[in-house]
Amino acid sequence: MTDTSLDNQRGPAPAPVLALAADLIFASRIRATATAAGATVQIVRSAEELVARARETAPRLVLVDLEARAGDAPGAIRELRAASETATVPIVAFASHVNREAIEAARAAGASRVLARSAFVRELPALLAETTAE
Repeated sequence: MTDTSLDNQRGPAPAPVLALAADLIFASRIRATATAAGATVQIVRSAEELVARARETAPRLVLVDLEARAGDAPGAIRELRAASETATVPIVAFASHVNREAIEAARAAGASRVLARSAFVRELPALLAETTAE
């Protein structure tokens, strides 16, 4: 007989944080910050992959680099908002503060928060801590 008492105490694995980050250096920064916060993060490289993975994994938080040139990031945000399984997932999008067009497009698409890249880097530990505290 197998002792499952430890498994039962742990419960199911927490839902991951899903991040669209095509820039490898920025993806590494997100991954390192998530690890320090005790969060599991899955990095995807395209908007299409973001939508598909979100539907598969039911993430607890979605991070979207609006400057990832791999697909339509605002379109992916709209798709996530329209799908019943991801409609209420918090979505934090970020871009360079001078990229007003991308920032406004993410807001119009339904992002929960849209931050300048510098603010995102500063707030990322707290964003991830919020998701692990639930």
